[in-house]
This record gives sequence, structure tokens and C-alpha cells, in this order.
Amino acid sequence: MPLRIGTRGSQLALFQAEKVRAMLEAKGFSSQVVPIVTAGDKGVLEHPPDLAVKGLYTKEIEDRLFSGDIDLAVHSLKDLAVVLPEGLVLGACPDRADPRDALVSRLRCDLAGLPAGSRIGTSSIRRRAAILSHRDDLNVVEMRGNVPTRLRKVEEGEVDAVVLALAGLERLQMNRDAVALEIETVVPAPGQGAIAIEIREGDTEVAVCVDEIDRPEIRVAVEAERAALERLEGGCRAPIGAVTTNNSQGDMEMLVRVYAEDGSRFLTARGLVDSGDPRASGFALAEELLNQGAADLIP
Repeated sequence: MPLRIGTRGSQLALFQAEKVRAMLEAKGFSSQVVPIVTAGDKGVLEHPPDLAVKGLYTKEIEDRLFSGDIDLAVHSLKDLAVVLPEGLVLGACPDRADPRDALVSRLRCDLAGLPAGSRIGTSSIRRRAAILSHRDDLNVVEMRGNVPTRLRKVEEGEVDAVVLALAGLERLQMNRDAVALEIETVVPAPGQGAIAIEIREGDTEVAVCVDEIDRPEIRVAVEAERAALERLEGGCRAPIGAVTTNNSQGDMEMLVRVYAEDGSRFLTARGLVDSGDPRASGFALAEELLNQGAADLIP
């Protein structure tokens, strides 16, 4: 029986699930993609306000995983809560694209090239804070919807620009007008650009399959980033960025930044990541930020 891969039904989610299916097939494992409608796909306002934002895009998929209707779930890692529901584990991280954010505008410029007063669309508090920390003369407005919808709003002039994950734009081949924002300008969300495979804890048969397509270097990076977020007790509604890169010596280094929501100030920590214990590295940088007063900036 083919492995059943649960995923959201958005264009990007289906692309990622299909990529995982092809990877598994290349290793000799038959699988099929099972699209699942989540609360977030139906519209945030239709659902109780106490439902965690990350759960809007994962809960129904995780319910199907618990029930045995699917064998594994494919997510954008940044959509997953830093602490998974009991009984579920991160089985593999098979791919990570460029983690940076990107600005899409009709001017095809970066933040510095936008005229004062330009309307920038985003639903991310982190992106809003980062943008305002560099350009407090820009007007950041709330915007939801999938990638094509947001790009259309730029084309139609509803906003002057949007900020989106570069990875999603590249995967959908919609990056023609995208200008990557340097990490120092807008620090990416923890795990941004990475594909995550979630499985049931103790399901050794599925675990063996997905382990064949796991990328250990990606796992090390995202585990450090997610650990920093966990220690800072921030969710996707917190203005926190964390990203790992390789420095000039080839060592993995992580940058973590906590912003004030209005962009008026931010705190930064940097340090090397221990590949043997990446979570400890993430916790250590988070502690450094907490000692600087980061808790005062986190809602």
C-alpha cells in the first residue's frame, strides 16, 4: 500500500508534497498525496480567536495523522509549532531553499528604493517590525491570502509591495519581480524555507522510509533555530527571527533577533551552532537575548 502524504491544498503545499513524493519514489517507496483543507485555508475569521495561529494550518492534518488516515504530513516548517503535539515527531527535513524574505513590487527594488509612504502588505509581525526598523516612513498594512493572491494585489495597485518568503516564490516560479532582502535587514523566521515531514512517534516503518530522504545538515540548522524560538517562548505572532548560515570558515553560525512590534528597537545575538547539540546552541543564544531584556519586546 502506498504511503499517504497529507498536506494542505494550496499550490505551494502541493508542490512541496509532490517533491517529497518524488524523493520517496526515488528511494523505492511508493506514495500518494492526500490534500486536506485546514482552518487557515477556510479563512482565519471563521474560526475561534483562541485557536493558535500555527494550528490554523496544521491541526486538521495532524488529526488525520493521529487517526491513521495518512502516514506522514508535509508542512512548511515555519508553520509548525515549536513543540509538536504529544505523539507526533519531526521525521525528516528533506529540503531547504533560500531562507530569506523577498520584496515584490512593481519597481523591482529593495526596501531602500521604495518611496516614502509606500504601502507594504504582510500578515507577519516579524516582517512588519523588521521593515519599520529600517524604514519607519513606510506604511505596513495587514494582508492575508496565498502567494498568487498577494502578488495580484501588487499588480492591481492595492498595495505598492508585499514581503514573502523567497523560497515559496522560487518554488512556484513566481520570483520574477522579487528582490531578496538581506538577512541583516529582515531576519527570517526560524525554519523558513525548510520542508518538514511529520510522523507518528513510534511508527518505525514510516520513520525508516522518511529517514532515507532526511538532510542532517538541515535538521541541525532548524533545530537550533526552533530551540531559540522555544526558549524565547515566541510563536508565529512574535517578532522573532532566527537563521543559520555558514561563515567564512565554513562553520554554521546563527543569528537571532527580537524586535519591538513597532520596529523602534531590536536585540541581536550571534553564535556558532554545535552540530552535536544544536538545541543547546539555540537555547544559549536565546538566554543571551533574555539577559539583554528580550522578554520586554515579546508580546
